[in-house]
Amino acid sequence: MSEFDVVIIGSGLGGLCCGSILSLKGYRVLVCEAHSQPGGVAHSFSKDGYTFESGPSLWSGINNQKIDNPLGHILRLLKEEVPVAKYKDWEVIFPESRFRLEVGEVPFRKKIKELRGEISLKEWEAFLAEVKPVSNLVKKMPLLTSSPLNLDFFDTLKIAGKLLPDLKQISKLRKGFGYIADKNLHDQFLRNWVDLLSFLISGMPMHDTNTAAMATLFEEWFNPESYLEYPLGGSESIVNALVRGLEKNGGELICSSRVKKILFKNKIASGVKLENGKEFNAKFVVMNCDTWNITKLIPSKLLADWQKKTKSIPKCNSFLHIHLGFDATNLIDLPIHTIWVDNWERGITADRNVAVFSIPSVLDPTMAPKNKHVLHGYTPANEPWEIWENIDYRSKEYKDIKEARCSIFIHALKNIIPDIEKRIEVKMLGTPLTHQFFTNTENGSYGPAISASDTLFPGCKTPIKNLFTCGASTFPGIGVPAVAASGAYAAEAILGKKEYKQLFK
Repeated sequence: MSEFDVVIIGSGLGGLCCGSILSLKGYRVLVCEAHSQPGGVAHSFSKDGYTFESGPSLWSGINNQKIDNPLGHILRLLKEEVPVAKYKDWEVIFPESRFRLEVGEVPFRKKIKELRGEISLKEWEAFLAEVKPVSNLVKKMPLLTSSPLNLDFFDTLKIAGKLLPDLKQISKLRKGFGYIADKNLHDQFLRNWVDLLSFLISGMPMHDTNTAAMATLFEEWFNPESYLEYPLGGSESIVNALVRGLEKNGGELICSSRVKKILFKNKIASGVKLENGKEFNAKFVVMNCDTWNITKLIPSKLLADWQKKTKSIPKCNSFLHIHLGFDATNLIDLPIHTIWVDNWERGITADRNVAVFSIPSVLDPTMAPKNKHVLHGYTPANEPWEIWENIDYRSKEYKDIKEARCSIFIHALKNIIPDIEKRIEVKMLGTPLTHQFFTNTENGSYGPAISASDTLFPGCKTPIKNLFTCGASTFPGIGVPAVAASGAYAAEAILGKKEYKQLFK
């Protein structure tokens, strides 16, 4: 049996951030990954000369130090640089209008005035005026400083003094972001826009989406100096940088190594056992798993009320995916990203009502053969699991339903590339079953549907000694910045506050 200081179950961005921080501080870390490559949801794969993306579409704050992105801070801490392509615009296809939109406040103000008039523009200005103080408050509490859930009495006193002038704003953080929209926005186009952005961030409508997360997003995207970044080589470049940060400081990653169960001594986490029978001892265990799979790794006698609480947590819906390799002949000025909405009246969470497309080869030609493009499209957390749960993925029924459900992508893509069907050379479709298989997420879910108006996501600590969690089921929640921060918080819980603060000072 091998000995480690920390074993991490899962190599998603949260697990890799946690492991790389701990290895930097001299801890002997082992990361166990069930699949053949690391990264969790954020990964790439190759086929017929194309590099296909399956991870996050929109990145920012990787190299831009003006944006408080925990992932960017951790990469700099590890001295790992990821080359990026900078860009500012994306395509928006709505029922009432289609336009190319740049990040930054001025372009959207111009678009509001053009589409909706002066009254709507004034509503938007009032809305931003109320969001701005919340954004400033959030900036006083950078995500990596310390987890709010790890604060002791003296930490709380220090922060309380710092935030005393912002008491009016603090109450807004305890409500869903829709509260600010309801107060200021009456124009339905603007309300739909905020609802869409909230849904893309959290998998839930604006009233259930965390206000701090959205205030941060608005600060980033509507800042005049803002720009988006695409990591050259795709999500894999981010993952590889974190793996390098882990391994150069003595940490280890083993793939195709599914953990069967967590080991305990006197009700204290003490290691893991893999499905192949190998066992690893550890002083600490960190689970980079979703909240439902966690309970499968722990003996029922240790779960008690924890397991009952987990069963009651609602899930976000899942995804449909399309991966295309296609002929790029005579295609000029294609958007790197496109967001398509079919019908606002159906609601932002309605199945197959919203689709997101990314063509990364527009910025990084190395991701496709010469004169070709590669595309990833997905329906963001709006595909019901119930449609798929009783279908055998090897059956003709599955193939037929998959083709029918994913036809929405071609329908939407014709707005950008009318003859897309004739250009396709490689086509792969994914369903919630695919998503569940490759990401080990229960029902292929985006994560817990925990409403910000009700409560926070659970913290990294568990009822079991020396057992911690990180990832999208853990505070601060869903999304790249959040999962990176969650990995750092798990590292903080193991390192202790003093060591952690010195590291990130």
